[in-house]
Amino acid sequence: MSSPEIVVAVSNLHKRFGALEVLKGVSLEAHTGEVVSIIGASGSGKSTLLRCIPLLEVPEEGEIRISGEEVALRTRGGRREAADAKQVNRLRSQLGFVFQSFNLWQHMTVLQNVVEVPVHVQRRPRAEAVAEAESLLEKVGLAEKLNAYPSHLSGGQQQRAAIARALAMRPQALLFDEPTSALDPELVGEVLRVMRSLAEEGRTMLIVTHEMAFAAEVSSHAVFLADGRIEEEGPPSQIFRDPQSERCRQFVQRHLDR
Repeated sequence: MSSPEIVVAVSNLHKRFGALEVLKGVSLEAHTGEVVSIIGASGSGKSTLLRCIPLLEVPEEGEIRISGEEVALRTRGGRREAADAKQVNRLRSQLGFVFQSFNLWQHMTVLQNVVEVPVHVQRRPRAEAVAEAESLLEKVGLAEKLNAYPSHLSGGQQQRAAIARALAMRPQALLFDEPTSALDPELVGEVLRVMRSLAEEGRTMLIVTHEMAFAAEVSSHAVFLADGRIEEEGPPSQIFRDPQSERCRQFVQRHLDR
C-alpha cells in the first residue's frame, strides 16, 4: 500500500522582517487527508509560516513544494522573490486560505463572493460554479444568506462564508490562520463545527490555532513553534497529553485550562 501523497512541504524556511528573524529553519509536511495543527505563543512565527506556503510572504531561505512541485524562487537586487508569477498563481489556486479577518468583498453578496474565483480565475462555467456555491453554502449553514452582503452577517457567518469561498476553489489543501481569533466567544463554536466536519471528510488542512481542545480532537499531527523554530512535533496524543518539551507542556496546559 502506497503512502499518502505529500500535499504541502516546506524545508528549512527562514524569514526575516528587517533585523527580526521570525522563522529560523522550519521544515514541515502535510500529507493527503492529514490535519496539521500549528500551535505556539503569539510571535512564535505560526502565521508567518502559513503565509509563506502560498508566497504571501517570501522566505529568505528554504524550499516550498505544493503537490510535489517546487515553487521557483530567485534573488534579485538582494531580495528573494517568485521567479514565475504564473506558477505562483497556479499553485495558489490549489490552496484555500482562510484568514483571521474574513477578507470578503464587501460590495458582493455571499453567493458572488463564493463564485468569483471559480468563474473569473479558474474559468469554470457560471452555472456550474453557482450550483456548487449554493451546495457549499448549505454545507456551512448559510443557505438562507445567499443574497446577503457581508456587512449584514455576524462574524461567525462571515467566516463560514470565507470557508465556503475557499472550498469553491476545490483546493488540494486548506490553510487556516487563526480562523476564530476575531470572533466573539459565542460565535467560535459554529466555525469550529464546520472545520470539524471538513476534517471528518478527510480534507488536508493546516491550522494555526489557539483552540487547544479542538486541535487535540481533530489533528492527526501537531507542531509546537517557539521563537521561530519547531520545538516539538508529533501525534496529538503526545503534544497535548504528554509533551516532552517543558515549554510545550506549559503552553498546552495554560490553554487547555482556560
